[in-house]
Amino acid sequence: MSKIHYVTQKGLDDLKRQLEEAIAQRPVISKAIAEARDKGDLSENAEYDAAREAQGLLELRISKLQDTLANARVLDESQLNTETVQILNRVKIKNLSNSAVMEYTLVGESEANFKEGKLAVGTPIAKALLGKKKGDVVDVQVPSGLLKFEILDISI
Repeated sequence: MSKIHYVTQKGLDDLKRQLEEAIAQRPVISKAIAEARDKGDLSENAEYDAAREAQGLLELRISKLQDTLANARVLDESQLNTETVQILNRVKIKNLSNSAVMEYTLVGESEANFKEGKLAVGTPIAKALLGKKKGDVVDVQVPSGLLKFEILDISI
């Protein structure tokens, strides 16, 4: 059974666009394979090997995107609340060891972007925050050790 992928409507639209773009690359790669094949001996043809490898990677990407879309569940932002931390909430936390304050939006894996402050729900920090309330202190085990965070605010 495939894993459910939670996405926003914007995230779903982006995944569909990525799939369309990847499918549009199929004829380009097929043409590159045909051109490389026409150049002669396939056993010593680096262009042919590279084109076949590119085709394999493209098909893998298409397959992953199709799987993600098939198992995507669009989250209704109007159904969210701020009583406890849940996916699509914006969470302000304070690292109790260095007093650094950070703010993240918890999103599905396909929409994660650390530079934009979008933290995947599968990360150790997000997993620890899910279900907690404002004011709770959360222990998070990360590769570098144990971190303690206080939840300062939960918003949508």
